[in-house]
Amino acid sequence: MCIDQAITRKSLYGPSEEPAYSSVLSFMRRKYTKDLTGVDVAISGIPLDLMVSHRPGTRFGPEAVRKASAVLETVHPYAWDFDPFDRLAVIDYGDCYFDARKPDTIVNAIYEHAEKIIDAGVFMLTLGGDHFVSYPLIKAHAEKYGPLSLIHFDAHSDTWDYEDEDANDHGNMFRRAHREGLVNSKKSVQVGIRTRNPDTYGYNILHAPWVFKNGPEATVAEIKRIVGNNKAYLTFDIDCLDPAYAPGTGTPVMGGLTSYLVLEIIRGLTGINYAGMDIVEVSPAYDVGEITSLAAATIAADLLCVLAHDKGPLGAK
Repeated sequence: MCIDQAITRKSLYGPSEEPAYSSVLSFMRRKYTKDLTGVDVAISGIPLDLMVSHRPGTRFGPEAVRKASAVLETVHPYAWDFDPFDRLAVIDYGDCYFDARKPDTIVNAIYEHAEKIIDAGVFMLTLGGDHFVSYPLIKAHAEKYGPLSLIHFDAHSDTWDYEDEDANDHGNMFRRAHREGLVNSKKSVQVGIRTRNPDTYGYNILHAPWVFKNGPEATVAEIKRIVGNNKAYLTFDIDCLDPAYAPGTGTPVMGGLTSYLVLEIIRGLTGINYAGMDIVEVSPAYDVGEITSLAAATIAADLLCVLAHDKGPLGAK
């Protein structure tokens, strides 16, 4: 068994088996590098919590999710009959740098960070950070792919109507993305919503009670029906989960989805034309036993399996 494979690993493929309690930190022990040559997926962190409306702390989210990922299975994860790292070359690209003392520069810093990875032909799976980070990420993806379908898991719609339409806030960025033509709201879907908002701006909404009543298979089918073949961006706010499963977040809302239900839905979302993905709003200071970080890491791992499933085995035509 080797250790510190985040820096010693040679191949971008294959499992990483080392003690969960030691070694250099990276997401699921993937190689830590800025070299995008031959890379399929780059895991990247955006440690931001300046745009929150309630409890802060999501700047520590990427680190916490990486730490939690060390305990995950790296060979044939449960519910899949393959190791995603036999099919995908995945790296940990590290975190996006921005100067928190200059908030007016943050949007562009995140945008340029994403643009560099996207222009290299590499898929982004991003760890937040508060949910505002999705706005510059979506902007960078939309400029390459055109208006995106948003697959949005959350307790909140994040389409709030503020007096300043361009305010940088984690509650209005999907209204802003709609207004700027970055997303096609008619081909977008919000899942797990359980707060009121007077205007949907055309987004299709599968409220939490609907998901509970109809179950994961119907939810997956409805998501795929709405999105169709359009290029899609998946964003997962951890407060989509009920606080019993994800207490470590800034704006928890009771009546949320269970971890079992979420994983069943995520595992069904194969065959979608993905442009990018993110998982946001983990605030470890409010966590209990690191269960929120573990939930986020597990969702991220299953999203990698979704991508690996759609890519197929290496060499397959």
